[in-house]
Amino acid sequence: MLVLLGVLVVVVGFALRLNAMLVVTVAGLVTGFLGGLSLREILDAFGTGFAGSRSIAVFLLVLPVIGLVERNGLQEQARRLISRLARLTTGRVLAAYLVVRQITAAVGLLSIGGHAQSVRPLIAPMAEAAAVKRHGALPEAVSRRIRAFAAGTDNVGAFFGEDIFVAVGAVLLITSFVDTTYGLTLRPLDVALWSIPTAVVAFLLHGARSLHVDRVVAREVRAAASAEGRTGAVEG
Repeated sequence: MLVLLGVLVVVVGFALRLNAMLVVTVAGLVTGFLGGLSLREILDAFGTGFAGSRSIAVFLLVLPVIGLVERNGLQEQARRLISRLARLTTGRVLAAYLVVRQITAAVGLLSIGGHAQSVRPLIAPMAEAAAVKRHGALPEAVSRRIRAFAAGTDNVGAFFGEDIFVAVGAVLLITSFVDTTYGLTLRPLDVALWSIPTAVVAFLLHGARSLHVDRVVAREVRAAASAEGRTGAVEG
């Protein structure tokens, strides 16, 4: 059980907002040493893991493209589209994205969504535009909350949707860990099937939270307006 101290290192490091790469590296060293590995074996494990997961660096190729489309007005076009759709609210935009993100992740299309690819250039501006359409100019704190919730929606959709796809790395990691650690045979299809109820529950809970964002935004906008009114009265 001592090897689990590496997880504690990750939790404490992230809670203290330390450099993520440094925290993960220290956690790996702690886990390796407590697991009886030598420094050479730990470095070999780091290198093997990086070589096997180098596809995660593909986003570096996507960033220049995203920068170009943003420079040419992608966010403005997204806001203009939302302004023409009268029935769309911030919560409905986020709930709709949650549906799309979970379904695409469930069929293995993880790269379609993401913070860099979808949330920043499209989903967050659309959600903010829906709020501006209803409440006017938003306080900075409210805008930041909407952006954060848009990013959280992407996380929930991807995390609980990807395990339904049998060939995703997370499912293969689970099956290999169970096989090598406990000597049990766990098929990827079993993990995928049992992930469906969890994904459904996650969708219902976070979908309800998405729709509740409309009330949260309205309440915070009113509170900010009241505070500004009191400040103006005092200065007057």
